[in-house]
Amino acid sequence: MKLEEYLEKNAELIDTRLESMYGSLPGELDKASAHLLCAGGKRLRPSVTMLAANIVEKGSSDSVIPAALALEVTHTFTLVHDDIMDGDVARRGVPTVHTKWDEPTAILAGDVLYAEAFELITMADADPVAKVEAVAILARTCLEICRGQHEDMSFEKRDDVDPYEYLEMVGQKTGKLYAAAAAIGGILAGGDARQVGALHDWGYLSGVAFQIQDDVIDLMADSEKSGKDRASDLREGKQTLVAIFAKDKGLDLSKYRKENLSDEEIDQAITELKEAGIIDAVRETAMDHVKRAKETLVVFPDCEEKRLLGEITDYFINRSF
Repeated sequence: MKLEEYLEKNAELIDTRLESMYGSLPGELDKASAHLLCAGGKRLRPSVTMLAANIVEKGSSDSVIPAALALEVTHTFTLVHDDIMDGDVARRGVPTVHTKWDEPTAILAGDVLYAEAFELITMADADPVAKVEAVAILARTCLEICRGQHEDMSFEKRDDVDPYEYLEMVGQKTGKLYAAAAAIGGILAGGDARQVGALHDWGYLSGVAFQIQDDVIDLMADSEKSGKDRASDLREGKQTLVAIFAKDKGLDLSKYRKENLSDEEIDQAITELKEAGIIDAVRETAMDHVKRAKETLVVFPDCEEKRLLGEITDYFINRSF
């Protein structure tokens, strides 16, 4: 099966499950919680959970579907809260939750999703001890995500962030959730410590590559395709790897730090970054993480799941939105 076909099939499955669980809830808070969750998406984290289960025990993916849903619900909780902190008005082609409702409702909606994720893991058809381990991984992951988000916010007040600090931050914000998605799938399928460790490391390194590419997409993709505000990182002066490398090259991006940034100004910034070799340098860093991620899968025999996991890593840094 081709990766695109696999992801589309899984996305349809996850969409159907999420719609049945959240699509027709009556309460206003429930509707706010379901707003982004049911707005679509590639459902990459659930796909990783199910692939990780199958690479450990062929055919076990159906038994971990509730846990796969938990990873998507967790991801959505972080998006709801991130949008509040970043002041973004669009996500997945729809208004952000705090824009459609208000900030207090959005905070509570994210909290609801956070709580429900843990309940979903307990619904997996797996050994009780494995489910306890999976819950512990998700709890620790949520803590790391919060730390990473706080660090990301603190970077905005600094002009001396180095690449190592950035990579550590995105490892917490994004890498850890992909690591959890893979490790939880492996644990619930009965994987041993070596297998689960390899899946965790694959997810972490792939997730860092994903976030590096996401920062590039934020700059390069138009809002219609990405479903998000274009160049929001540039406008807000975020310390992405693009900004850090630009500073090291003596390129001043502060002139683009303003709310009403025109498309022409964004295009001008992109031209400057390309001519200075910044975009290529960022891509090279992402490719290094891709290479290392694929190397972690050596513990598994060659199989379709191993191939698909490797292709997901490639997809992470080749997608355009």
